[in-house]
Order: sequence, then C-alpha cells, then structure tokens
Amino acid sequence: MSKLDYCFSNDYMVLRPDRAGAYELLHLLFSPKVGRNKAVDCFTSTELHSFRRRLSIFLNLLLQLFLLSLVGPLVAVLGGALEFALNLASNVLHGRMEYPDRKSASYRSITGLIDPRVDLERSITPADSRYHAALCVMASKVAYENEAFIRDVVTRRWQMEFVQFFNCWNEFENAYTAQAFVFCDKAADAELVVVAFRGTPALDVARWCADVDPSWYKIPRLGRAHAAYTHALGAQRNIGWPKWVEHVKGKPQRVHAYYAIRDAVKRLLEANGRARVLVAGHGSGGALAVLFATVLAYHKEKAALDRLVGVYTFGQPRVGDAMLAMFAERNLDRPRKRHFRITYGDDPLPRLPHESSAAHFLHFGIRLHFDSLYNLKVVKELPGDGSSSSSAAEFATSRINAAWELARSAYLGYWRSAYCREGWLLMAARAAAVALPGLPFHRVQDYVNAVTLAGSNIPKDM
Repeated sequence: MSKLDYCFSNDYMVLRPDRAGAYELLHLLFSPKVGRNKAVDCFTSTELHSFRRRLSIFLNLLLQLFLLSLVGPLVAVLGGALEFALNLASNVLHGRMEYPDRKSASYRSITGLIDPRVDLERSITPADSRYHAALCVMASKVAYENEAFIRDVVTRRWQMEFVQFFNCWNEFENAYTAQAFVFCDKAADAELVVVAFRGTPALDVARWCADVDPSWYKIPRLGRAHAAYTHALGAQRNIGWPKWVEHVKGKPQRVHAYYAIRDAVKRLLEANGRARVLVAGHGSGGALAVLFATVLAYHKEKAALDRLVGVYTFGQPRVGDAMLAMFAERNLDRPRKRHFRITYGDDPLPRLPHESSAAHFLHFGIRLHFDSLYNLKVVKELPGDGSSSSSAAEFATSRINAAWELARSAYLGYWRSAYCREGWLLMAARAAAVALPGLPFHRVQDYVNAVTLAGSNIPKDM
C-alpha cells in the first residue's frame, strides 16, 4: 500500500508490522518522529511526544509480529488438523463413513464443534422481548460456518428463507476478509430481514491481529474509524466510502461487504413492504454490524434506516472515537434506541483496541452486560463512556472465573435449562481455560446462554 491509498482520510495512523524491523522498533522508543518510521503510515510531519503512546505502538507491533510469524503457522497446522479430526470423529459417531468436506453442510468450524447448538430455543416466540436478540445471537453463531451449513440450518432447522451468503473482498489486504449472510423469516411477505456478520474465526491469526491493531482513519463528517474493520467492510483505496462503487472493465468482479449487502437489503425491503431489518454479529462481526449501520447513515440511506429495528452485537470491540460515537448515536438511537451492545463476564474483545480514550476508541450504545451467573445489568452509555482497560486485578480474578465456569458447566443444563446443557468438548475447553486465563471468555455459547436465560429483561427497543 502507498500513502495515496489513504487520501480519503484527513488524518490517519496505520501500523505496518510487515515493515517493522529492529531499526523501526527502536526508532519508536527513542524518537517522537513517527511520521518518518516505515512501520507506521501517517503524515510525515506526525510526531508523538508521549512515550507511553509510542511504547503502546511498539508493543502492539511486537505482538502482531509474534502472532504472524510464530503463532500463525502453528495454529494453521495444529488447529486445522484438530478441526478436521473432530469432524471426522463426528462423522463416524453419526454413522457417516465419509471423508470430511470443508464445503459440505455437515462440516463444522471449531466454534460449531465446541457448541453444536443451531436450533432456536422453542420457548422464545416472536412475541417474546428476547426474540430479536435470540435470533441475532444464533445467526451470529451460525455465521462462523460454511455456506452450505448455513443454508441448511436456515431452511431446514429454522424453516426460514435463506437469501444469500457473501464472501467479501478487502481492497487493502487483497484478500477475502469479511463474510456474512442474509435471510428472511418467511419466503413471501417477510416481516424480518436479518444480516449476520461472521466474527473472527478461531484459527485465523491474521484476523486476531486485526482485532488488536489500533490503526485508524479520520473520515470527514464521520470521525475516527478502526482501520481493519473499515477495510473489511469494503472501503475503497483512494476514495474511502463513495455511495456507489462501479465495476472497472477488464478487472475481476469483487464483492465488497457494505455495498453488496446494502443492495441486497434494499431489494428485499422493496419486495416486502412490512419487513424490518436486524443487523447482528459476534466479536469483530459485531464491529462490522455497527459500522454497516453507521455507513448507511453516512450515505443517508433513509429508506433502509427507517426500517432498521435493531443492531445487536455480542462481544463487540471498539470501532471509533467520540465523533463517530456521537454520529452513530444521533442516527441509530434516535428517536428510539436501536443499538444494543451485549457483553459477557470478562470477555476481553470489548476491551480492544487498548487505546481507549475519546480521541481514539471508545464504546457507545446501550450496554447489556451479563455476569457469570447470566444476571443482566442494563447500562445506558453515552458517547465518551468506555469500558476500563484490563488490570492486573482483573487478570488475577480470571483464573477464579474460569474455575467457576468449569464448575457451573457441570450443572447448568439441569439447574437452569436443558437447552444450555454443555457437552464434553466445551467442558474440556473450560478446563483448559483454568490454566490459560482469558482464553475462554470470547466464546459465543455464553452469549447464547445469556440471551436464553435472560427472562423478559432484554428490550426490543428503548
């Protein structure tokens, strides 16, 4: 990438671990002139006199280098082999003597193997205040699977209408980094159109790096937006967020997330006069979900926004600064609240990126927080109110929380609901988490449990 790729932004700072050598890392520690550092793309005149901020960038680059060079290859080999072996074992146990096919409707990701639930909880009906949240959290969970699996679940298990799966191109990384699917509650005269974005796959280390990366762009009229999620959602080189993207003759057709999904939703709304829209995602999928709705407002897509009834995110990281937060709050939460940010326990991803200040990254929207007993607390967070960063005390208590969750998993299905009964693979993961604190807290099954056990406390709007 060249700096011309960022000219849609009037300010930016993008970390480049691919260009971070020993000299660049040491330069960060001893010189405030980050604009002349090859490992940081920003205006040449940019200076950071705060050693604390330069140290934060230094440590982040080291972390990304470690993940990409050492952890990435190990996870790709061992994790891929484990996923394949578990699918093979599942085939044998279910009487299917067949070689696992990663594109088949029976192949599951690590997320789907840990928590195999795909059915909607029958006790939660469309009249239930939890219905939108329950539908969104299960859609966010199923979004981790392949297209054939998702189609089968939506049509056969949910008895709903599968519309389309999207595998979307990232102009900045030259890769497909965003996936989502769209479905309706009915084939004809639909009342709900649901968009579900995939979060960070368990075995995708490059996406782990995107989650921890504090890079940003300052976009006119919008504010500072997280660079990696801006890239994944379909921002264009040089021009950022034009309202329309035209195909260039002679180049292969690429699907960009925001534009392709927006057009699909608009077509569905035109064909179904009573339909309303839900947008959802878990983890980084939640970040894409709220940015998708925010860019709809940025482009003044009033027809779609007027029929948006909820953006439900589960374990969503921070996506922008105070200016972006106020823009989103003004357009998504007026005249009624429509952005519900659901968090659970000590999930670390909502604390990312770690540069949490009004000038960099903060949270916004209605926060529905569940503790490890799945008790709900509703917090009306105004723009500027963010979650505090992890502390040494929080790290210490994570071992206790992990041990408690392991003990809880043994009786949860008998104590609260059979729907929440946990299998041996999930219990094994919880046991491993006792030795590796922090590991267990970004698993989507806890969000499914939380919504299921919330009673009538989750609002559809406020």
